[in-house]
Amino acid sequence: MADGDIVLGPNQYGKAENRLVRITRDTDRHEIEDLNVTSQLRGDFVACHTDGDNSQVVATDTQKNTVYAFAKEHGVHSPEQFLLTLGDHFVTGFEWVTGGRWEAELYSWERIAVDGQPHDHAFVRSGRETRTTVVQRDGDDTWVVSGFKDATVLKSTGSEFHGFPRDRYTTLVETTDRILATSVTVWWRYAAAQNDDWNASYDAIRTVLLETFASVHSLALQQTIFAMGKAVLEQFPEVAEVKLSCPNKHHFLVDLAPFGLDNPNEVFFAADRPYGLIQATVQREGTPDAPEAWATVPGFC
Repeated sequence: MADGDIVLGPNQYGKAENRLVRITRDTDRHEIEDLNVTSQLRGDFVACHTDGDNSQVVATDTQKNTVYAFAKEHGVHSPEQFLLTLGDHFVTGFEWVTGGRWEAELYSWERIAVDGQPHDHAFVRSGRETRTTVVQRDGDDTWVVSGFKDATVLKSTGSEFHGFPRDRYTTLVETTDRILATSVTVWWRYAAAQNDDWNASYDAIRTVLLETFASVHSLALQQTIFAMGKAVLEQFPEVAEVKLSCPNKHHFLVDLAPFGLDNPNEVFFAADRPYGLIQATVQREGTPDAPEAWATVPGFC
């Protein structure tokens, strides 16, 4: 410990944003997995901080090399399984490492079509959302939090906003028909760190979230995101809770009257800021708190 009453508090360290591309060449039809991986370790690192003693410091370069070696030795398969494998290696391989945080973003690629057929080994980056995963370990406890970010969605109708309180500063006009657009960031925490098929779970949960956004007649973005989280919990018992962060992507009707033109909800100005930011956690009643699982998931209440 340091002198006097000054001691080392919570800490972690590692190698951030290891860009990893894994090509699977088992057949002539190649597969691509494109990730950004961050590894951070927690444990007994007091001596390093207070005395510069590196005898228990697993070098960040070693963590980087392990990411690439494990991509070859174990494959990726899913970001959840890859991060769980990394975490198990560090926690069981170094007795003073008691836990850590491993994060991955997975970028989507689509096959280029040639003569109407998907090419075996040529790809184009898609404009889809980015899949995200965080695995955290604390001793024997493991949390898996999956999700996605930057999923821009829009409904051209089926959304209203009215009945809100008004005061001297309120200028917003009530509406029964508006564009509802947002960029969805969502995380869901699995109740256990085991899953027969992480990729299938991700695809199914993503589908339910987007289908719910599309189908709910929205009276407020708050209502929509609660319905999205509720649908996931109703259909996937393996999910303990869901967090959503959704900024309004405002679309304001352009006044074309000065030009002698009507505008029946057809031409809009898309404003990027300022914007409403709606966030919520949706959970089953009585769900035990797991603050450690969310401690370093950014941007949420």
